[in-house]
Amino acid sequence: MSSTLLTEQSLRQWLTDFRPRRFLANAHLQTLAGNFLRRDITLPQPQRMLVEVEGPVAGYGSTLVACDCHWQPEEVRKQRLTMVLVHGLEGSSNSRYVLGNTARALAAGCNVVRMNMRSCGGTDEISPTIYHSGRSEDVAAVVRAIVEQHQLESIALVGYSMGGNLVLKYLGEAADGSVPQVKAAVGVSPLMDLAVSSAALHEPQNRIYEWHFLRSMTGRLRRKAAMYPRLYADAAIDKIKTMRDFDQHIVARYGNFADADDYYYSVASSQYAASFHVPTLIIHSLDDPFIRMLPETRMALETNPAVTLIETQKGGHCAFLASGANDDGRWAETTLLGYLLEHASGS
Repeated sequence: MSSTLLTEQSLRQWLTDFRPRRFLANAHLQTLAGNFLRRDITLPQPQRMLVEVEGPVAGYGSTLVACDCHWQPEEVRKQRLTMVLVHGLEGSSNSRYVLGNTARALAAGCNVVRMNMRSCGGTDEISPTIYHSGRSEDVAAVVRAIVEQHQLESIALVGYSMGGNLVLKYLGEAADGSVPQVKAAVGVSPLMDLAVSSAALHEPQNRIYEWHFLRSMTGRLRRKAAMYPRLYADAAIDKIKTMRDFDQHIVARYGNFADADDYYYSVASSQYAASFHVPTLIIHSLDDPFIRMLPETRMALETNPAVTLIETQKGGHCAFLASGANDDGRWAETTLLGYLLEHASGS
């Protein structure tokens, strides 16, 4: 493992070397195993919370996002650290890494809020509008809601991949300290530089990922066209062959961007990398198949004293399946929880 910020403060118990699991040194094997490897996780029944993120559009109702919440007993709830988890592209509050982080955080005495992006987790019926990488206002709405409802004192935001961009964009936008309850943030394989990462997804060795995402995304769009014809009946679904096509014809059009390039530039959390103001952990693998970090982004993170940037040689995308007796071998989950308990815990 190499880290660009190995300060004395960051070299604590939670920071251990990452060594890939046997037979999983290859980036693609790590990525696929991390996504599909079976996990036996049992969680208590969550409380469902609906948060309005956008008002009525085209004669349809407001857009809501659904969160699955796990609260510690009321007498200690507001003093405990609350982890808000945001999934990646075409994931949900039930994605395996979300559930894994939830189990760990609950066992450590934290509250956990598993946030779905718009339409995700089977919530098309409460979300006329689409999600995209720039919807940091949805994270802001969820944070406001849980603070108001539970008078929370300490919140940590954790985002994977696209969710990492949402979390980090929100963090940059809140750099004025207007939400003092937000004490720390973590991005795991965060999509901070959209243009180069979108281009990487179209490289020949990554087409399997692109096809997987597009099949799911166009399927969702067809469902939305049936549910909300006044919005999507004329969506150019047949023109979509690549991720950039989807961003050009769907995200730009329905997200009010001029085109795909405007979208990539406008919503990239990398523009805020120098201004993150609370303890922020970035975990990124140098062999990630399709997430690319530009040199200027890396430099901004390295020189920001609030940021701990950990870059591993191996690990794939959002996987980090480790060898040895490191808990159950989910190195990123163990590492981020240790970081947050040290830097953000109010208990």
